[in-house]
Amino acid sequence: SGESGAGKTESTKLLLQHIMNMCKGNSQLEQQILQVNPLLEAFGNAQTVMNDNSSRFGKYIQLHFQNNTVQGAKLSEYLLEKSRVVQQDTGERNFHIFYYMFAGLSSEEKEMYGLLDPSLYRYISGRFGTEDVAQRWKHKYQEVCNVLDMVGFHEQEQVDMQAILAGVLSLGNVTFEPEESNGSVKVSETSRGWLKAAAVSHKNCWQKPYGYDAVSHWHGFSLRADARDSIAKVAYGRVFGWIVCKVNELLAENVDPELELREIGILDIFGFENFAVNRFEQLCINLANEQLQHFFNHHIFQLEQAAYKEEELPWETITFNNNEPILDLLLAKPLGLLSLLDEQSAFPQATDKTFVDKLNSSFKGNLHFQPGRGHVLGFSIIHYAGKVQYTAGGFLEKNRDTLPASVRGLFINSVTPLLSVLFTGKSLCYDEASHMNQGPPWQDLSVGCSLMVLMERMYSANPHFVRCIKPNHQKEPGVVDNQVVLLQLRYNGLLETIRIRRDGFSWRPLFEEFAER
Repeated sequence: SGESGAGKTESTKLLLQHIMNMCKGNSQLEQQILQVNPLLEAFGNAQTVMNDNSSRFGKYIQLHFQNNTVQGAKLSEYLLEKSRVVQQDTGERNFHIFYYMFAGLSSEEKEMYGLLDPSLYRYISGRFGTEDVAQRWKHKYQEVCNVLDMVGFHEQEQVDMQAILAGVLSLGNVTFEPEESNGSVKVSETSRGWLKAAAVSHKNCWQKPYGYDAVSHWHGFSLRADARDSIAKVAYGRVFGWIVCKVNELLAENVDPELELREIGILDIFGFENFAVNRFEQLCINLANEQLQHFFNHHIFQLEQAAYKEEELPWETITFNNNEPILDLLLAKPLGLLSLLDEQSAFPQATDKTFVDKLNSSFKGNLHFQPGRGHVLGFSIIHYAGKVQYTAGGFLEKNRDTLPASVRGLFINSVTPLLSVLFTGKSLCYDEASHMNQGPPWQDLSVGCSLMVLMERMYSANPHFVRCIKPNHQKEPGVVDNQVVLLQLRYNGLLETIRIRRDGFSWRPLFEEFAER
């Protein structure tokens, strides 16, 4: 754990290499586990203000062992930040893969996918910069293609996947105008070319353009634009889930199912974030970090001190900053923030404003909640790592995250095989246990449910905590800002941890072991 940009993903890679080196097992499998990283980072990472290669999803890597050698591995992904596909703030970029494609595809391939100059696309932000950057992206694109081959993606699957990504970009440029005769909305004349490009990218998978029958029952510009963005987000999210499934097929163990395998799991999850503008995504990320902090407190302070008391050791209780009240504020049922958000999302008439009004009345007097000030619709939460101000615009729409049934039908009947598969789930891997029988893994779980599945896994294990500390906010190597470091040591509870390690009993031999010694 640690702030965004503190080095969690890099530490995870080093830890994986270290474990692989220690156990000297199936060398091909170990290489494959290490090699899939560039693929996951291309589709799941992006440049943010805080970090040039920021993980925009949480990943849990399970390594399965038999006789101290790795026999297989499994990846689980949590809460991919799909909204990044359709919107990025100043100084931020979309997922890496889009930039890699523009730098790495030949002009013939770009023509085949209907890709034009990247500056024309609404979903792509940030200038392409120097020739050096373009060369680096080109190299990264080649690396991704090599991994796709290694993992076992067929050529047609790779073509379909890139066609979907190109189609997503073209779709983002579709705009709408009112239909004079009946008050509904149609695709604007100026953006029909983009709609056609999106359909061609998907080999005419959208047989009826959106301006006609398929969505004629939606009213209003914003609703139509929301639907367009929903399609882009869902399509990208399904592609990402499908990639993770294919990687898991490659890494699955080939051993006797009767044999009991031991497991080491590594959780690499997005770090705590506090930007100039914080949205629904930051709330999800910070909630996950809030839960991990609670998990840490539970193990390091509560369980350890309870053991000392039980054994009647002379012990002066060490107090720590318990963040349980913040988790109650966010997760309690039926009146926690997420429950209220789900409740409001179920009402068609509800708006972001009615949601904020509900929060203000429900949490009046709560020490960890502050109503928004000024003209911006929002609220603040006092997290374990400090106060974060959230902008409430888009909370309901992002929480609903639904596709109209008619659009889902278009995808299912697509003539692009991959699109059809992604929306029907045929011939895709499915792990019932980890998704609690909620449907295939590429279908989206709610925020609360995803985090609940993750925390259940954490609590069933014997944990070791790797704390990543960010040395400065300028992304500079070799520079340590004492105040920045001290703040992290304080809010992580590391000063109290040092006390319990110093005053407590870090080595705990069994009596037999002690007597023998």
